[in-house]
Amino acid sequence: MLDWTDRHCRYFLRLLTRHTRLYTEMVTTGAVLRGDRERLLAYHPAEHPLALQLGGSDPDELARSARVAAEFGYDEVNLNIGCPSDRVQSGRFGACLMAEPDLVARCMTAMRAAVDLPVTVKTRIGIDDRDSYPDLVDFVARVANGGCEAFIIHARKAWLSGLSPRENREIPPLRHEVVYRLKQDFPALTIILNGGLIDLDQVAEALRQVDGVMIGRAAYENPYLLAEIDRRFFASTAPQKTRMQIIEDFFPYAEAELQMGTPLQAMTRHLLGLFHGVPGARAWRRHLSEHAHRRGAGLDVLEAALRHVDPSRTPEVRGDHDGRSCAAKQPAATR
Repeated sequence: MLDWTDRHCRYFLRLLTRHTRLYTEMVTTGAVLRGDRERLLAYHPAEHPLALQLGGSDPDELARSARVAAEFGYDEVNLNIGCPSDRVQSGRFGACLMAEPDLVARCMTAMRAAVDLPVTVKTRIGIDDRDSYPDLVDFVARVANGGCEAFIIHARKAWLSGLSPRENREIPPLRHEVVYRLKQDFPALTIILNGGLIDLDQVAEALRQVDGVMIGRAAYENPYLLAEIDRRFFASTAPQKTRMQIIEDFFPYAEAELQMGTPLQAMTRHLLGLFHGVPGARAWRRHLSEHAHRRGAGLDVLEAALRHVDPSRTPEVRGDHDGRSCAAKQPAATR
């Protein structure tokens, strides 16, 4: 989810679900240790529970990065061993590390010794020709011996050459049964299934066989999918929010960010899928895509976009990013 699950996205998703754990984009150890930490690692307190996902392969650098994560107040540190991109491989991290389980185990040992936070691994079921079930069992056993107790497993193998990252999410077949078998063979480990889950009935079915699930692009493309999760899986008694309530809750955050100089489009790009399947959704997406990127775009753009999905909505006066009041000017045609 590189370039997707930034802090604006996570704040928005937290408005839909209070209990689901959110994960950051993958951040390399080099960026954590030598980059702009405040820009890369800052988050809104409402985002908890929140995990920092790291990319790296040097045990010492990962341990130091884990300590930084603890200092910033993250709830978990996750090592990404699932990304197959060429850029990631050239840095010797991501899915290529499945070929070096002993190194991954040393990384886990170093990170576990550095922090009291949960330290987890996100991986694949295999890479290239190292995709047999015994290969996966050997990898998990060695990494678990290094101290890892929780594995998030994308139920596809990865081809490290010949396929793009997108193709690696679509072409290798999903094999959920492999992850289910792994849980049976490692009952003491926490096994979390990732890959191909697009609705909550599938989630419920998977949770009969594993300890948890991770939802990626389905939650981004259709975020309202998350709105039912708290009541269905966490026994929450809070009323499920409507889409309009979620946007209303997002307005104060957006206004505060605009006042700090954040462009509107940096936030609204994550909202495009909220009305997935609702009449007017295409016009909502188009309005935001055409207007939110413009210089000086303010909350009036969001108000106008909302009238595509709720024609009865009247323009409301809100503060713009300069502190002045602004109102949506013209009712937008509903399509």
